[in-house]
Amino acid sequence: MSEYVIEMRHIRKEFPGIVANDDITLQLKKGEIHALLGENGAGKSTLMSVLFGLYQPEEGEILKDGQKVRIHNPNDATALGIGMVHQHFKLIDVFTVLDNIILGAETTKLGFLQKKEARKRVLELSEKYGLKVDIDAKIEDITVGMQQRVEILKMLYRENEILIFDEPTAVLTPQEIDELMEVMRGFAREGKSILFISHKLNEIMAVSDRVTVLHKGKCVGTVNTKDVTKQELSTMMVGRPVQLEIEKKPAEPGDVIFSVENLTVPSRLHKNDAVKNVSFDVRGGEIVCIAGIDGNGQSELVYGITGLEKASSGKITLCGQDISGASIRKRSLAGMSHIAEDRHKHGLILDFTLEQNLVLQKFREKEFQKDGFIKFGAVRKYAERLIDEYDVRSGQGPVTVVRSMSGGNQQKAIIARELDRDEPLVIAVQPTRGLDVGAIEHIHKQLVAERDRGRAVLLVSLEMDEVMSLSDRILVMYEGEIVGELDPEKTNPQELGLYMAGAKRQDKEVE
Repeated sequence: MSEYVIEMRHIRKEFPGIVANDDITLQLKKGEIHALLGENGAGKSTLMSVLFGLYQPEEGEILKDGQKVRIHNPNDATALGIGMVHQHFKLIDVFTVLDNIILGAETTKLGFLQKKEARKRVLELSEKYGLKVDIDAKIEDITVGMQQRVEILKMLYRENEILIFDEPTAVLTPQEIDELMEVMRGFAREGKSILFISHKLNEIMAVSDRVTVLHKGKCVGTVNTKDVTKQELSTMMVGRPVQLEIEKKPAEPGDVIFSVENLTVPSRLHKNDAVKNVSFDVRGGEIVCIAGIDGNGQSELVYGITGLEKASSGKITLCGQDISGASIRKRSLAGMSHIAEDRHKHGLILDFTLEQNLVLQKFREKEFQKDGFIKFGAVRKYAERLIDEYDVRSGQGPVTVVRSMSGGNQQKAIIARELDRDEPLVIAVQPTRGLDVGAIEHIHKQLVAERDRGRAVLLVSLEMDEVMSLSDRILVMYEGEIVGELDPEKTNPQELGLYMAGAKRQDKEVE
């Protein structure tokens, strides 16, 4: 019997203009948690997609329990006991949560779907692993964090023994991440083998047994987690020393640039409101962070502010101008940059090229058009500057179709476009989701630089470290209300966690 449950030997995978995997060998032991670490575009997701049958490699072989196997498609992978939680969810928006979980693995009797049994089993799994979801809600109506849970439940439902997690914690809260880490340890104790793609060094150090590091499509090496430090891993991954702490001077807030008064936004899912009578100001020269557990109204608050959802009441003021009833475009023109939470739905046009996406907010300006005709040379030059400045990696540069890029590089493209607009207000929702440590370091420096130039930054983040280190003021949301305003210098993650969980509210304890 082979020591390894899965072996990928000398895998090579090419796309137009890029070698995504170049002679990579990866070995997974039974019952281990094996982390796959690398920069955005290093080839991690591609390698796992080869194992799951989504791509066919040009060279190399895959062995399961020492026997050579051919994985032509995900059905072959499932038959071999391999399951995958994808970074970009493979869910059908108009189906319910339950339908998505059982799709392709339906229980039938005499040709009839046995949904009652499936419902019972999904609820049991949900309860056992602490992955609470509304199984009758449609995917299009639930948050990104909830969609992540659906993907994990989908894999558990199929009873896979080899579990691939592609950035599973990118949209989870600190408490949910701790729970997921415990779930993963439980899987390993049960004898399941886990391949875990992550950029988060804390998680890799906490949960993995071994780490394989990829850099620009090549394998740098495999190490035992207990034998390395975070700094050593980050240097292996990026190829240079990385500053893991954010350096910033104290904020010097100026005038109020953005103001929200008594804003109420209805919920798509329920009769009650998702955002209830919320008021706050953001001044120039400060970073105000909206913190909270996913699903407590942060997404709807941003939708109401940016015009993606219609608020039922309240007033929104930007640079002294009432924009409460303005269209999305008018809000944007009034001085609002928006790094959207869902990069595929609201951040990018996936079948446009990278340069088209980068100029989306500016193509009407004189620099880029004359008499209604686009100046393609100017667009190309502008795109090349942003690609270089933000290290956006893609196979064919500015003409790469955005859909084919890695999630982290798609995110960098959105950040480059929105920050380069130089507007008075930046709304950054989960700006570093899916980014590697090198890119996070760069984005954090950029946001602090925007603050220091006098811009108002409204940050919405589920990352406890990011909230604590980047913000000048923290507003905690719980069940659609702001339940506390905290100074990051005078609080700690534990107290912040109590506010986020609803156990504390302003100055009074909640039973």
